[in-house]
Amino acid sequence: MERGRSMLRSTSPEDGEDLLAELGALTARARELAETQRSRVELAVALQRGMLPRDLPRPPGVRLAVGYMPANHGLNVGGDWYDAFTMADGRIGLSVGDVQGHNIKAAAFMGQVRVALRALASVTGDPGELLARTNDLLVSLDSDLFATCTFLRLDPATRVLECARAGHIPHVWATADGRSGIADEDGGPPLGVLHGATYPVACQRLTVGGVFVLPTDGVVEGPSLSLDDGLRQVRRLAEITAAASLGVDTLASGVMKLADLVGHEDDAAVLVVGHDGGSV
Repeated sequence: MERGRSMLRSTSPEDGEDLLAELGALTARARELAETQRSRVELAVALQRGMLPRDLPRPPGVRLAVGYMPANHGLNVGGDWYDAFTMADGRIGLSVGDVQGHNIKAAAFMGQVRVALRALASVTGDPGELLARTNDLLVSLDSDLFATCTFLRLDPATRVLECARAGHIPHVWATADGRSGIADEDGGPPLGVLHGATYPVACQRLTVGGVFVLPTDGVVEGPSLSLDDGLRQVRRLAEITAAASLGVDTLASGVMKLADLVGHEDDAAVLVVGHDGGSV
């Protein structure tokens, strides 16, 4: 006890001032690091949002809706994307995908994939060949990243949808007469992994009042929700929307609310395609 009192008495005002100065320096450094972290996150989110399309095609009868939610913890900003554009022959190219990784590099790689898909769509519109060419291009870049992707080509006149998948989760469909399903067609490997990979093409038809839902795994899979359960919930939402003619915007909003239940910090995106029966 006496020793403790002696030590307290031996502490000089100068020692206290040094301690306060050290604490102040540590606090300032912590604030600086926090500000740097915040700036990096804001940069990554801005980069990712800036690469998403501002406008979506609006062919007669066809309705498109999208949803996007960035991760908002740490640097968990990934490379989820959606895209829709009019091709040279008047058909609509639709893609949704997810880049491996959660940082600025992943967001930048996402931009490369989107640009490659759009550029190569002027060479071939076949979804399988388009994914194969994009894959070989990305492999040639020798990046350590890869991307999963679903690409659809929609003919507004016939409402035929041609689909190819590159390691991506299945899409969901529903019709106004109560039918629905989860795509079970085979796909190919993720983009940027294996040179010379092939991607089978499956065809479906977008019926009047029907919907197709293309999510990323951030919407339907996480610690609190398995992929199968997530896809079943999306399927149920699609069934209700199609049967009640609620519209693609309502469906996209409902699907994005599901992303709040997955229990992780990943980003999430969804693309919804529907037909309202308008003339083509």
